[in-house]
Amino acid sequence: MPTQILPVIMSGGSGTRLWPLSTPTAPKQFHALATANTMIQETVLRLTGDGFLAPVAICGRSHFDLVTAQLEAIEQAPQEVILEPFGRNTAAVAAMAALSGLALAPDALILMVPADHVIAQPAAFHDAVLAAGETARTRIVTFGIQPSHAETGFGYIERGAELSPGHYEIARFLEKPDLATATQYVAGGAHVWNAGIFLFAPQVMLEELELHAPAVLAACRTAYAAARRRGVAVELDDGLFGQVPSISIDYAVMEHTTRSAVVPCDIGWADVGGFRELWRLADKDPHGNHVKGDAILIDAQNCLIRNDGGPIVAVIDMADIMVVSTPSGILISPLSRAQDVKKAAEAAKSFLAAAAAP
Repeated sequence: MPTQILPVIMSGGSGTRLWPLSTPTAPKQFHALATANTMIQETVLRLTGDGFLAPVAICGRSHFDLVTAQLEAIEQAPQEVILEPFGRNTAAVAAMAALSGLALAPDALILMVPADHVIAQPAAFHDAVLAAGETARTRIVTFGIQPSHAETGFGYIERGAELSPGHYEIARFLEKPDLATATQYVAGGAHVWNAGIFLFAPQVMLEELELHAPAVLAACRTAYAAARRRGVAVELDDGLFGQVPSISIDYAVMEHTTRSAVVPCDIGWADVGGFRELWRLADKDPHGNHVKGDAILIDAQNCLIRNDGGPIVAVIDMADIMVVSTPSGILISPLSRAQDVKKAAEAAKSFLAAAAAP
């Protein structure tokens, strides 16, 4: 019987480094950033075809309408949408994914993927996933990205002994390195970027959670069983879900299990974590400008200008800057300070809270 894959879409990110495009009510995965489709739509569309079942989505409770509307718009209605009242990190997501998979398609493998990544070579990704199917029957497989440069913004995975052609044991997980260390990783050839993409059989994940994170699994079992079900919605109870320890799947399971594997792959992957990365990936005019929406540029070079429903933007004699105009706010900054947008998002949140206070 051919391998069946149940995609589980992790849609819990807040995307604060893309404020004011990304907001708590509509985070980045619900915006069209790299293509004409939104990021969650692109994620689901690349996981269709032979062997792929209708998806499950795991998201914040307030995003149910966004998820269902955007997936229905591309004719990819989900089997379940598991609604978290608040975030409890990725170990809880993995547990919910395994429990959902066991209920919906116990013989299928679960492919757990973030909703907000770019994969420019979906056919290569399909090939890597299907090739990992046999390994994923007994191990939790993670897909490592072959690094194209020394990147300090990602965690790394060091591969160990070869299990089968192209599949390796995991020697260790490594936190985001400094530039000198990242350069050594890339030169050595034994390290890949940690993309947070997993393939596993439901029972394998449940067994490893039981062994290494039993409190996470017990609380998730209780919350999933007691959830209020309305159509495709699986609404988790605040009190029960609040008992789940907040910990990542890497810390809870992957750094301890002996049943893991890493598959290095080159799939055109990118994590659009900020505006500089968005500018790098986006189409540009002959002067290096990426422009979307109503804008006027005069003698501008290498700028990112995004107008999503805000007032018209005019830029004169500027280079290497970003201007983002939305009804939620206006951002102006050098592209080199793109990582600091999170600070502006946090300040804006505090500002609005203070303004709303009596």
